[in-house]
Parts: sequence; C-alpha cells; structure tokens
Amino acid sequence: MFTGIIETVGKVKQIEPENSNVTFCIESEISNQLKVDQSVSHDGVCLTVIKVTGNMHWVTAINETLEKSNLRSWKAGTLVNLERCMVANGRFDGHIVQGHVDQIGIIKSVTDERGSWMFEVEYNANLGNVTIEKGSVAVNGVSLTCFNSREGSFTVAIIPYTFEHTGFGKLKTGDSVNLEFDVIGKYVKRLLKH
Repeated sequence: MFTGIIETVGKVKQIEPENSNVTFCIESEISNQLKVDQSVSHDGVCLTVIKVTGNMHWVTAINETLEKSNLRSWKAGTLVNLERCMVANGRFDGHIVQGHVDQIGIIKSVTDERGSWMFEVEYNANLGNVTIEKGSVAVNGVSLTCFNSREGSFTVAIIPYTFEHTGFGKLKTGDSVNLEFDVIGKYVKRLLKH
C-alpha cells in the first residue's frame, strides 16, 4: 500500500522487451536502498524490484500492466515518480493508494495560476470510474484532491513543491497519465450496483 506522497523522481535508463513483458532500468537516489522483491510505485504502478545495482534498479511490467497504464509510452529519459510502500508505523499523509492503475487519462489543459498550476484531466467514463468533488485521486502516483468533477474529467491543483519535486513539472497538454481512483469510492459504487 502507498499513500501518494512521492519520495523522488527516477529516470528510465534502459528498456528491455522480453516476449510480452518489458523490463525497465530506473536510476534514482533511492535505488541503492531498495531490495529485490520490494514493491515500489512507479508513476502510480506497483512494480516488484527484480535487481539492484548501485543507483539503478530493474522492474518488469507484464502485458496487463502495459495495457492499462502509460508505461508502454516510456522511453529512455522518461522521468518517473517513485514511492516505496508505506511502513506500518508511518504517517498516512496522502490517501490509500494501491498501485493498481485503473486507466489512462489525458492532460486536457495546464493553466499557470501564478503560484499554482491547474491540470485538467480527461478519462474514458465508459470504463465506470468516477470522481467526486473534493475526493481523492492518484495521478501518476501522486495523491491529489479533485475539483470540477464531471463525468469523464476533473481538475487538480498543483502547488510549487509538487510541481518541482514530481514529474508534474514536465507534463504538458496531450500527455497520458496513470489514474487510480479512490478505492473506497470503487467499493461503494460496486455495493450500490448490487
């Protein structure tokens, strides 16, 4: 389990396709602290560390992950938000983030508000995911509060710290992002459906 509070940004160094899987080599300031078999959130996708060497670690994504996330568009040089799983005695600063991406969203607009940035995100509402006003959503693994919540879109406000210390500073209109909708909302919706 994660909280959506990003620890650092890593950089994709190598991409190695193998049958239907893809292995990514990531360089970061926390890579040397990771262990094989550890779960780490990569842009909101929970991936298992399979190798660590110095300041680099390797993770493998299966076809299901590649189809539901933006990992298939990664290339050498792509910046990736990283978060290690939550420790049992740690503070819960964000919200419950499982690292299970529900679908891809597209950045519809980025507005500089002279002190913060507004990102409008569109997603395919036909897949059944929803947001609520002032509810939680994880965008590329970052725990955020959404507003202007409508069917198929929402807006998030990014403060300067988040803009500078995550991949948000590099996102632009048309970019794809990984979306994980609030797990509590997903269970409530399922219960109401039945």
